[in-house]
Amino acid sequence: MPDATPFPDASIAIVHPDGRFILGGKVWRAALGRGGVRADKREGDGATPAGLLPLRRVLYRADRLSIPQASVPREPLAPDNGWCDDPTHADYNRQIRLPHPAGHEVLWRDDALYDLIGVLGWNDDPPRPGRGSAIFLHVARPDFAPTAGCVALPLAALRAVLAAGLRGVRVLAP
Repeated sequence: MPDATPFPDASIAIVHPDGRFILGGKVWRAALGRGGVRADKREGDGATPAGLLPLRRVLYRADRLSIPQASVPREPLAPDNGWCDDPTHADYNRQIRLPHPAGHEVLWRDDALYDLIGVLGWNDDPPRPGRGSAIFLHVARPDFAPTAGCVALPLAALRAVLAAGLRGVRVLAP
């Protein structure tokens, strides 16, 4: 098993391909993409991208949660929020308002998975078609089922890492 020593920058979490999420010497279990961890992430492959992913901002359901502590900007979600995942559209890998003509994810979900979302910087500066979209740090399913490419933690752990000053995650390649 790889060394659990935290990354020298205490605001950057280390995410191991086996699902260990390490920040400030603490270790949490995380769910990762069903396609594993890949350095050559592609849209729809279900993989979590390897690399340093900065935390851009935090979105949250104000009707379900109090405003989270975080070291990045925080914004409440609205029922018409979505994220474009259509690589042929100009809004690819950007937050959008619904309804929207292109393929997208709905951010206002009935389940709790997107009650708290850390928007991770992947393929966003600028977005390149087909390299992957909507890579988030979000709430894990109770059984830690794989994600579609995101990193997911239990709600209490997600709140704790955000409050601890998380500024990004370094996802290690296998």
